[in-house]
Amino acid sequence: MRKNIKTTEAIFPMPVLMIATYNEDGSIDVMNAAWGMMLERDHVVLNLTESHKTVKNIKERKAFTVSIADGKHVVEADYFGIASGNNTPNKFENTGLSATKSENVDAPIINEFPICLECEFIEYQDDEYGAGVVGKVVNVSADESVMNGDKIDISKVDAIAFDPYTHGYYKVTERVGEAFKDGLQLKK
Repeated sequence: MRKNIKTTEAIFPMPVLMIATYNEDGSIDVMNAAWGMMLERDHVVLNLTESHKTVKNIKERKAFTVSIADGKHVVEADYFGIASGNNTPNKFENTGLSATKSENVDAPIINEFPICLECEFIEYQDDEYGAGVVGKVVNVSADESVMNGDKIDISKVDAIAFDPYTHGYYKVTERVGEAFKDGLQLKK
């Protein structure tokens, strides 16, 4: 039996993405964004409102990075969603994390998060059903600790997902199947 529930952001899991930019003074701004995904193979979309300091920075610098949050840094990732760059200009320093300037775009790479997409800003969509920030991925880097040869091993990433129903974070670690293969057993 099914039960109707209050409408919410009902797709689970939602990624926990760290969006990093430079402020006008060159300091680092990072925000936690769960409403983001791949738009195409080499494009990301982030559903962010223009009131965010991060969006202002993206428009100014024409660049941003997207890092995948991991289980080791849940506290820092959550803090980036609680503290606003509009009110807490030193929020990155408050975490004790470190960053390196991207060689590909005018944005920082947070060293402690294992996967980073370096993105050029394409456009901001603000109509009624606009997606927000759209960017082109120009480079992806991963820490060697999460690699098997030339491929990322997601079980080593210890990525976290956001649960919009209970506001919890969950680890995404265990492989349970083979994409584009397991379903073949039902093909007739």
